[in-house]
Amino acid sequence: IDIRRLYMKENRVSQVLKKMKENNIPQFLVSDPLSIFYLTGYFLNPGERLFSLYLSEKGDHKLFVNALFPIEEDLGVEKIIFTDTDNSIEVVANHIDKSATVGVDKNWPARFVLGLMDYCDGKFVNASYIVDTLRMYKDEEEKDLMRKVSLMNDEACEEIIKRITGDKTEKQIASELIKLYEEMGAEGLSFDPIIGMAANGANPHGEPGDRYAQPGDAIIIDIGCKKDMYCSDMTRTVFWKEVSEKGKEVFEIVLEANRRGIAASKPGARFCDIDAACRDYITEMGYGEYFTHRTGHHIGLEDHDYGDVSSVNTAVAEPGMIFSIEPGIYLPGEFGVRIEDLVLITEDGCEVLNKFDKELTVIGND
Repeated sequence: IDIRRLYMKENRVSQVLKKMKENNIPQFLVSDPLSIFYLTGYFLNPGERLFSLYLSEKGDHKLFVNALFPIEEDLGVEKIIFTDTDNSIEVVANHIDKSATVGVDKNWPARFVLGLMDYCDGKFVNASYIVDTLRMYKDEEEKDLMRKVSLMNDEACEEIIKRITGDKTEKQIASELIKLYEEMGAEGLSFDPIIGMAANGANPHGEPGDRYAQPGDAIIIDIGCKKDMYCSDMTRTVFWKEVSEKGKEVFEIVLEANRRGIAASKPGARFCDIDAACRDYITEMGYGEYFTHRTGHHIGLEDHDYGDVSSVNTAVAEPGMIFSIEPGIYLPGEFGVRIEDLVLITEDGCEVLNKFDKELTVIGND
């Protein structure tokens, strides 16, 4: 297994080097900790300190890391160690080709990029897309990890819905969910959970507050956890005690939009057309102005990986890609409904990673 994993990492580095050559980028400083993990199998959160994987067309790859973080593993690259009293930018400058183009990550802090520019004569370019686009295609191990964490999220969603009571606020439910994840063995959150009742659910990214459920409230439950470094994400909407005719109408429209988006998710489909499959139906039913966000986003090592399902993305879905289908309708001052599933593009369609029921459900009458 170790040999297989080593080969997998080496193969990923080889793919990065190939893309660098195709784009005339002779050297690349990868600083996104998750991309470094993707390429080496080693994860580190460096805080404010410099941490970067240097990849070169010449093959003299290096990992720049502070002595505060001793790395015992052989990662297949030379480790360049510096201390807090060293000039880390100068250390990097002394180990790269200062006259050639330098590829850098899109999120590398300006204090590092601008500092390094002072030492170099070559131009600097954003090369993040090279690793980002590779991360869009999940290998078999990644697919299994995504299935595993999605199943865990399904179970957490089912359990937290059972625990919703009239004497718990949105905040208390969110706190209970976090404890539940810990008990289940999750390694953290993909994002802060969204528990939105009634009007708070009309804010797509509303934060849990102090509201208690009232009869007829729609409750949006948008949650995700991490396991083995990979993220899950799902949304279900349930109703407390009862559901109005308007609530039923909006819910069924969103559910049908979700199904249409999933049906449209297959190899060769443009992301803008997958978005349209959801959006056009909601518009046709008279609620288009209340669907205020894109239909979905890619997911993997991050909850929002590179790539999206939006009206302006003309790229096509390909096998191995995993992204969300999450249409919603948000009525200001009233309520919101969102239903989200993750889909994995297969050779002839898609596999829905979320198995938990998404039909209209009224809770609190037991």
